Amino acid sequence: MSPLLIVHICAGVLGILFGAAAVSVRKGLRLHRAFGAVFVLSMLTTSALAVYLALFGPPTPPGGAPPSASVSVGILTFYLVATGWMTVRRTDGRVGLFDYGALLGALAVAAALVIFGLHSSSIPAERLQGFPARYYVFASFAAFGAGLDLKVILRGGICGAPRIARHLWRMCFGLFFAAAFFFLGQQQVLPAFLRGSPILFVPALAPLALMIFWLVRVRLTNWFTTQRVVA
Repeated sequence: MSPLLIVHICAGVLGILFGAAAVSVRKGLRLHRAFGAVFVLSMLTTSALAVYLALFGPPTPPGGAPPSASVSVGILTFYLVATGWMTVRRTDGRVGLFDYGALLGALAVAAALVIFGLHSSSIPAERLQGFPARYYVFASFAAFGAGLDLKVILRGGICGAPRIARHLWRMCFGLFFAAAFFFLGQQQVLPAFLRGSPILFVPALAPLALMIFWLVRVRLTNWFTTQRVVA
């Protein structure tokens, strides 16, 4: 196992641990921000290394994901975490060059994934393993994010509860990608008795459950207003 692959896996594990910690503590507190900072740094590192390893690492073993898939998903994860972080770092109601760049990046990733999906459909081995459908699923994530980016740009920014919701779903999806790829896609690094176990779906899908919980709380209750008053 190459040193960069070890760093990639360790950064991913660190991101999972601190991401779980960030969503488990009270939002807005110093501890939440500290956990979130480590999560962001870890996720940006692991996604960037995923792209590098896919482009310059050893050839993909038979049955593994094509390099194009790893590159696209790595860029998508980087985009989600970076835009989620910038959403709360920027002052309410502002749009900058970063937002335009993020929109173009998301559109490029969505287009690339559609092209890869069409190409994958012509390869029997990849078609049998369902890679075309995976490309299209991730392309829909990128297109969805791009659509919301465009909405923010046209409105001249975002503020209030929608701003927190944007931060939450992007961070939670980044955490979901990391958890799913580790617990379901890197089972060779787990103890033998866990490999292939349906129990692994629990930590892999937990970020989505947490995302739904917090989105409901932020958008459909007075939680955000109460937090503003307390603060």
